Amino acid sequence: MKYLTFTVPCYNSESYMRRCVDSLLCCGTDAEIILVDDGSADRTGEIADDYQKRFPDIVKVVHKENGGHGSGVNKGLEMAEGLYFKVVDSDDWLDREACQKLLFRIREFCGGGRYEFEENIPDLFICNYVYDHLDEGISRVMDYRNIFPDEQMCTWNSVGRFRPSQYLIMHSLIFRTAVLRRSGVKLPEHTFYVDNLFSYQPLPYAENLYYMDIDLYHYYLGREDQSVNEKVLMNRIDQQIRVTGMVARSVDLKKVRKKYPKLAAYMTRNISIMLSISSVHLLLIQTDEARARRKEMWEDIRHYNKRLYYRLRYSTLSGLTYLPGRLGGRLTIGGYRFARKIYQFQ
Repeated sequence: MKYLTFTVPCYNSESYMRRCVDSLLCCGTDAEIILVDDGSADRTGEIADDYQKRFPDIVKVVHKENGGHGSGVNKGLEMAEGLYFKVVDSDDWLDREACQKLLFRIREFCGGGRYEFEENIPDLFICNYVYDHLDEGISRVMDYRNIFPDEQMCTWNSVGRFRPSQYLIMHSLIFRTAVLRRSGVKLPEHTFYVDNLFSYQPLPYAENLYYMDIDLYHYYLGREDQSVNEKVLMNRIDQQIRVTGMVARSVDLKKVRKKYPKLAAYMTRNISIMLSISSVHLLLIQTDEARARRKEMWEDIRHYNKRLYYRLRYSTLSGLTYLPGRLGGRLTIGGYRFARKIYQFQ
């Protein structure tokens, strides 16, 4: 059996994809690597085919018309045969030693490939990730030691409190493939920032959680064309707003709150963070149109769910990014600049 499916969406990735794929090969035939060539115009497809030729028991290649990152993730999930599913962006990579520790633990849970009861294995593994500013020689580990017990099965009702700088992103999560499929998560095509939906919608379906305090995922920052680059994000702000709306509508938080109140609180905060990012970048654009778009974004939340709106507006971080007047705008931008310097995000 395949314990792990790694899906790598690739678009014009010839200059860096080898670092990514080579880091995944350490799992050998216990894993499969699905390389999704998303209509690349460079040698990405050729490089992917070479890996498949050299490692036919591990690597699968899909060549498809360009549909964006979400389309690549969807295709990988559709094809996945592994018990667990992990998305790795083509400019990122995994730590080999940490990856082998994760695989060893999965093998243990599965009894060498034979497991009888799904409730005895984790629905979701959580591992640390590393912000890597390679060009500047700076890295920062994001861990969850204060939230989850190390290498102990737990549930959402027994987790600790998230700090302001902590949230679950695609890079830290390894879902059981069946859980993802049961959640119905499907990412929109030709849209950036869809990883927010992937790391949000399936969470209530993951009942058994297992945290490993290992620095597994290396998240490369520094390319000028990256979607998290501030200037790029400002140009794509409509897509960020669209995904925020999709996230807010993807889960019934009232239903989640009845079963997992701590998870509902986290998921509310997650929407708050996304609103904050959009609010700040709309302010940075500094046009009347952007300011009107900011107001419209908040009104959309109010129209969809008044209770959620008032919670976000008056009791979460996002409310501080929607302060009235130009002074409020300047205070918001100043707070954002300070946080960016402290936490070293893009």
